[in-house]
Amino acid sequence: MHSRLGFLLACNSRRKPPLLATFFRIFTHNTLSNPSTSAVLSSSKINHGGPFFRFLSSIMHCGGRRYISGHAVDQFSDDEYECDYENHPASSSVANIDEWKWKLSMLLNSGTDQEIVTRDKRDKRDFEQISNLAKRMGLYCEMYGKVVVASKVPLPNYRPDLDDKRPQREVVIPLSLQRRVEDSLVDGSLMEKVLQRRSLQMRNMQRAWEESPEGKKMLLARMSLPAFREKERLLQAIAQNQVIIISGETGCGKTTQLPQYILESEIESGRGAFCNIICTQPRRISAMAVAERVSTERGEPLGESVGYKVRLEGMKGKNTHLLFCTSGILLRRLLSDHNLHGVTHVFVDEIHERGMNEDFLLIVLKDLLPRRRDLRLILMSATLNAELFSNYFEGAPMIHIPGFTHPVRAHFLEDIIEITGYKLTPFNQVDDYGQEKLWKTQRQLVPRKRKNQITVLVEDALSQSSLENYSSKARESLSCWTPDVIGFNLIEAVLCHICRKERPGAVLVFMTGWDDINCLKSQLRSHPLLGDPNRVHLLTCHGSMATSEQNLIFEKPSPNVRKIVLATNMAEASITINDVVFVVDCGKAKETTYDALNNTPCLLPSWISQASARQRRGRAGRVQPGECFHLYPRCVFEAFSEYQLPELLRTPLNSLCLQIKSLQVGSIGEFLSAALQPPAPLAVQNAVDFLKMIGALDENENLTHLGEYLAMLPLDPKLGKMLIMGAFFRCFDPILTIVAGLSVRDPFLLPPEKKEKASTAKSRFSAKDYSDHMALVRAYEGWKQAEREGSAYEYCWKNFLSAQTLQAIHSLRNQFNYILKDALLLEADAGVNNRLSHNQSLVRAIICSGLFPGIASVVHREASMSFKTMDDGQVWLYTNSVNKQYQTIPYPWLVFGEKVKVNNVFIRDSTGVSDSILILFGGGLVNGVLPGHLKMLGGYIDFFMDPTLAESYVSLKQELDQLLQKKLKDPNVDIHKEGKYLMLAIQELVSGDLCEGRFVFGRESKKPKESPENDSFTRDGANPKSLLQTLLMRAGHSPPKYKSKHLKTNEFRALVEFKGMQFVGKPKRNKQLAERDAAVEAMAWLTHTSGAKKDEGYPNSPPDLTDNMLKILSKPRKPNSRSGRT
Repeated sequence: MHSRLGFLLACNSRRKPPLLATFFRIFTHNTLSNPSTSAVLSSSKINHGGPFFRFLSSIMHCGGRRYISGHAVDQFSDDEYECDYENHPASSSVANIDEWKWKLSMLLNSGTDQEIVTRDKRDKRDFEQISNLAKRMGLYCEMYGKVVVASKVPLPNYRPDLDDKRPQREVVIPLSLQRRVEDSLVDGSLMEKVLQRRSLQMRNMQRAWEESPEGKKMLLARMSLPAFREKERLLQAIAQNQVIIISGETGCGKTTQLPQYILESEIESGRGAFCNIICTQPRRISAMAVAERVSTERGEPLGESVGYKVRLEGMKGKNTHLLFCTSGILLRRLLSDHNLHGVTHVFVDEIHERGMNEDFLLIVLKDLLPRRRDLRLILMSATLNAELFSNYFEGAPMIHIPGFTHPVRAHFLEDIIEITGYKLTPFNQVDDYGQEKLWKTQRQLVPRKRKNQITVLVEDALSQSSLENYSSKARESLSCWTPDVIGFNLIEAVLCHICRKERPGAVLVFMTGWDDINCLKSQLRSHPLLGDPNRVHLLTCHGSMATSEQNLIFEKPSPNVRKIVLATNMAEASITINDVVFVVDCGKAKETTYDALNNTPCLLPSWISQASARQRRGRAGRVQPGECFHLYPRCVFEAFSEYQLPELLRTPLNSLCLQIKSLQVGSIGEFLSAALQPPAPLAVQNAVDFLKMIGALDENENLTHLGEYLAMLPLDPKLGKMLIMGAFFRCFDPILTIVAGLSVRDPFLLPPEKKEKASTAKSRFSAKDYSDHMALVRAYEGWKQAEREGSAYEYCWKNFLSAQTLQAIHSLRNQFNYILKDALLLEADAGVNNRLSHNQSLVRAIICSGLFPGIASVVHREASMSFKTMDDGQVWLYTNSVNKQYQTIPYPWLVFGEKVKVNNVFIRDSTGVSDSILILFGGGLVNGVLPGHLKMLGGYIDFFMDPTLAESYVSLKQELDQLLQKKLKDPNVDIHKEGKYLMLAIQELVSGDLCEGRFVFGRESKKPKESPENDSFTRDGANPKSLLQTLLMRAGHSPPKYKSKHLKTNEFRALVEFKGMQFVGKPKRNKQLAERDAAVEAMAWLTHTSGAKKDEGYPNSPPDLTDNMLKILSKPRKPNSRSGRT
């Protein structure tokens, strides 16, 4: 019956919609008037309905839409009935309102339902009538978008459950991350099972690779290396000893094979996932190249079981079990993980180079080994003083792997002259450094007043050599040889000989530094043969180059094209250029040395060691027989030192000492005394004094709050302090760029052929603000803007900027920003951190706070300027400094980040600062004797001013220091709120100082005249020098030796030395008085007159005969003085 009724109604609904509506009203009225039916309807939900409502829903249509609102959905989106429905809006609305009366009545009678929800389009159109109807019935009605809701309770303005566009998101994370999180949730026993399962997978993969055709071919190549023959002996020695020392000649495969042998052995024994090997390399290019080679030999992509990590770059994953990294990366890990948890083996490769990081690493690892008995340490090198390292590690066993290098024929200078027919004259040995560095070219022609280390060694060696077997022409040429030049013309002649007369093969030329490489490259490009790109492919290799540029040296050139690589000593070890057959060795390298007495680093060319010379020669015989051209005589090679001086003994120790304190190992001096070759105590003391001066250490050599933050930053301490101060003073962004820029190579390029244009381009960024650092900020900001506009390449090309260096600065900015945020030293809002970045004077002040005590005075003369520092006296600006171009600088002081002594002392990257900036943000202030007199740097700098102004400066500086200490102790302190007026006063002072003061010389403050001590030695005209010499000579000793130094204060200080003891006198106005005072100090120590006699009234009594004098007067006993006596 229901089906027939539904069929009839459906047929009539197309033609007579009003009839159907009438039927519905009658039917509804009759149904609701029936108590039993009404009860049934009220007991069921409107939105669901029972069988009867489902039946009504299926048959009641008008214009293609259902009447029951609980099931009101669009059946058709676009049909003719909808059009007909729109042509009869009145009748449709009436029917809809009648339906809503029924639905609202049902809602009121329902005990469970609270609301009606409908998405019918008609309800949206008739909402006002429905809303009024609901209000009359005591209900609430709201429309949310396309949804109409009637409710018994008040409705909110927004219903998220009815919003189809509410946030709904599928969460996807990397599968590897998900697995790491899942693994971290399992307990120890489950983790053991996970690792065992992973170990089985690694073993299956390894066996599959070994059985594959490619794997078998690779295995055969590896088996041909000498290291393979020692494999079992090496594995057994590593298993039985905690430390082992391995020396292997070039080409034996120690670097690539030994770590693999351990990994493969562990994998085969089912312990592969438990194995974690770290292998350090001295240079980033070495770590990357070796990691890539090892991953290829294992038949897997880089980043799986084998990876690498260098600064700002890395490729490793969860399943990496053999990691190649630089020594600095491992040291940074040791700072946070003192016990190297999870690491099973540590390889320290190329240990013979004795870099500072490597020596520091050995001290830390030696201290770690007793705590980690399961850790294995393997030291490796091609040329190694094995006994030195074995004794350091208490007799660790030594294993030598014979090398497999092809024979290399060595040609020394006398042989080269004979082979090439080249004749040396005093004029063809002058190296041309171009017009920009004409002074460097001309200086080679000026006779040297003092012989340098290079010349002294050569003269001694040549005087004892014999060249009888060589022609008179060769002997004549050698007599004209100038040893302290590189010899560009000689190198050019050797390269021409190789290209014209020798067999095919690449050439590796060892140079001293970037300047020499660039100048030689420019000279070779102008040569008709060597500059022809169709015949010669010229490349360079330097540690500051981008990785992508460095990798070009490994690519093979086109056929019939000879590759020539100009490189520094970084190409001596760990990297192999397979097609190199010829090596040209200039015999020199630019080596940093540290003058601890003058606290000045020096960068000077010096002779390499015999070990380095053999390493360079070995580069020619890696894959085939080769030849090496040494541009110095054989006798000079034999006079070389056997090994290079460790870097720990020839560089400043500031950063190293800070890292030592962060390890919490006690006294810095005691820790460094445990080094393989400890540095000089004066060098250690200089570093400790510097860290105390910048506030990183207190008087007891403990880390301060600032020192703890500085230890976290992978930065030079002074740059770290600058970064923290930039964050505190809310000028963070420009300081962040400066610090990152000073941590990498200078992004401003100076091509030899376009130096003038490059200098002009850099000067445009200075904007006449007399600051290299601000020029760097503008260059970086311009690059970022160009990058956003898609024109970064054109920007760098136009302004002679290195895109790779700018990208490195960008990466370092992100790294430092993250570290400071993690330490809570930065606000969450970047706008707050840069609120004062526009204040250039404040930015200068922050630069000064970081670079101090790198301060130079700017004194104007009639036609020039002179610059002086406390340690060096007169210094010069570096060639590429923007301040070099100015005739006058309106600032009295320049702060600089680095100074280096080549022949003179040069300062790099300087910024002009005012008196107020230096006083407030420089070192500690001390009041002078007179009012208004302030001293800095131990009295080297004197400030004279109005006494009231001096008091204001001192008060401001003290309050600022206290406020900063409070901030360092609690990073949540807002110094701009707590010290609001202090900060405003400082900003006003540093911005308003117009540098109107002047330098005054010779002004002395009146001091109370001190009675001279030890005047008993100078009474009656007695000469203390004569007294001292007479005393020593009568005791049978050598006469004393005097050394004097001209101080920056135009005074002299003398030192007297005898029997290994040294006594220093006070500064005097001339050299003679200084030596007399030093002799007085020595006599005072020898006699040490007791105070008892003087108190008894014997001021003129002779000196007491003390133990010190008895030691001097007693002659040393002869070794055999008692022999023969019974």
